[in-house]
Amino acid sequence: MATMSRHLTILTGASRGMGLAMAEQLLQPTDTLLCISRRQAPALQDAADAMGCTLIQWQHDLADGAGAAARLREWLARKSLDDFGSATLINNAGVLPAIAPLSESDPDELTNALRVGLEAPMLLTAAFLGATEHWLVPRKVLNISSGLGRRAMASQAAYCAAKAGMDHFTRCAALDEAAKAHGARLCALAPGVIDTDMQVQLRGTDPALFPDVQNFAQLKAAGQLATPQQAAARVLAWLARADFGEHPVADVRDA
Repeated sequence: MATMSRHLTILTGASRGMGLAMAEQLLQPTDTLLCISRRQAPALQDAADAMGCTLIQWQHDLADGAGAAARLREWLARKSLDDFGSATLINNAGVLPAIAPLSESDPDELTNALRVGLEAPMLLTAAFLGATEHWLVPRKVLNISSGLGRRAMASQAAYCAAKAGMDHFTRCAALDEAAKAHGARLCALAPGVIDTDMQVQLRGTDPALFPDVQNFAQLKAAGQLATPQQAAARVLAWLARADFGEHPVADVRDA
């Protein structure tokens, strides 16, 4: 008889930045971690093997959110009620298109940013909730949002729109799940300001295109950016809170 994995976690955008840091921190003995990213992280497999964690890495561009969601739904459908003691989906992947006023933005970049940052999380959440609805174990959805989903910024229309949409579909799905006997708990969580490639992109933008560039440079100069590892630890601590999902839209800085 197969040994039940204690926890199943599905994580998108796990190949770099805070996503990779979360993946590394989620590697626990007897757990299962399914990562969905454009690239695999070979070192992560070595760490999983050493830890005794089952790691599955799918290479999938989340611009094709429908394909990823269909694959996830089919994979979950093959699992039995007794395979896992809990199940969690973390929608972390996102794209920051070239920073420019909306009037000067590339249509393909706008489309890609909305597909990866909003459409794919929504489709994956629908697939996860639908495929696991009969599982009588704790289920959670953690959507990695941003303060920019709640505050407008010039030259950031696509990113702000994706995160605002993520916040609001999380609120809606939380209402759906609250009406069910064994509904999942959901939260769109802003992780704070993190020193990632996205921050490098923001700091390196022409001030004529991005009026807030100096603010981001000052955050770096003042040492106010969290490392990916620090940010990942805070996010996962929020996920583990007993009151997770009580507020479907939250910010780690409110802790």
